[in-house]
Amino acid sequence: MARRVTIQDIADELGISRNTVSKAINNTGILADTTREKVLKKAIEMGYKQFSYVNIPGIGKPDSILVPPTLKGEISLFTSRFIGDSHFASTMLDNFQREISSLGYTFTMHRVQKDEIDNLVLPASYDTTKSTGIICVEMFNKEYCSMLCGMDIPVLFVDTPVYGLNEPLKADILLMDNQSGIYSFVKEMVRRGKKKIGFIGEHSHCQSFFERFLGYRNAMYLSGLPCPEEYCIIGNINNPQKMGCENYLSYLKKQIKDLNPLPDVFICANDFVAIDVIHVFRELGITVPKDVYLCGFDDSPESRVITPSLTTIHIHSQIMGFSAVNLLLSRIKEPSLNFRTIHTETELIYRESTED
Repeated sequence: MARRVTIQDIADELGISRNTVSKAINNTGILADTTREKVLKKAIEMGYKQFSYVNIPGIGKPDSILVPPTLKGEISLFTSRFIGDSHFASTMLDNFQREISSLGYTFTMHRVQKDEIDNLVLPASYDTTKSTGIICVEMFNKEYCSMLCGMDIPVLFVDTPVYGLNEPLKADILLMDNQSGIYSFVKEMVRRGKKKIGFIGEHSHCQSFFERFLGYRNAMYLSGLPCPEEYCIIGNINNPQKMGCENYLSYLKKQIKDLNPLPDVFICANDFVAIDVIHVFRELGITVPKDVYLCGFDDSPESRVITPSLTTIHIHSQIMGFSAVNLLLSRIKEPSLNFRTIHTETELIYRESTED
């Protein structure tokens, strides 16, 4: 009698852990798609039969077929801007859509126009009679977000407007860990003797930027170091500057040109702010990392190809995708749950902009 193939057999064959194989076969935890596919392919090849969640021809009963899930409703994405491949939410939303589709939900996307935000009206393409839930990305107008929370429908925000002294939105909120990586970075800079550290980025742009600014200030305080006002280039909160545009670049140039001396290090609110800073530095004859170190946030594709490559903090977009599914679907299932704010893990990555 042939011996039954086990999870350990598959793990040994692939040279990976038993836990990784178990996650792939049971569809639990977080795995890269390529790893999951590799495990499933090897399991089929070896004749493994105990799949707990997939219906694959040739596995289980002889007449096993792929059966589409029963349609359960429509989940709508609201966003105020185009989300390209460089945005951290692009991969997150791919995973989110794939997961909810496998569970029987359709997914629609709605770009909320400026006049709709100003007038607090829903996008014309959105059908309230079909929607089971809403996920919001790049929605940072407080009044509009509050209006969405007042609707009788589950809403999940991936990042939010800055709530500061105001009450948080009455909805579930998903954020990345915006502070731990900055703490670690500041600690390492101090160890290297780089104690004059500044921050660049409009801290009132969104909750994540605000938390990153707080992370910088807290890390400096815990290190016994000051945060000189001139080293905090956080924009004019009464007239926020749009990142990447000519006005914002002019604003950065003026602020940086007036600094004498420069700090040892600048932490930027995200990679795109850091890239703007590099462009301004080049105009002013300032060299990274020779004259000043630079750290971004997001680990965007651009952070790896720009010269110098950018030290940054990586967002695990796949983890955020699965977390978004869990938050929104649990809210749909049980609307009376207390509201939750979840932060997912991030990872500090050193590159050339800090001589690494």
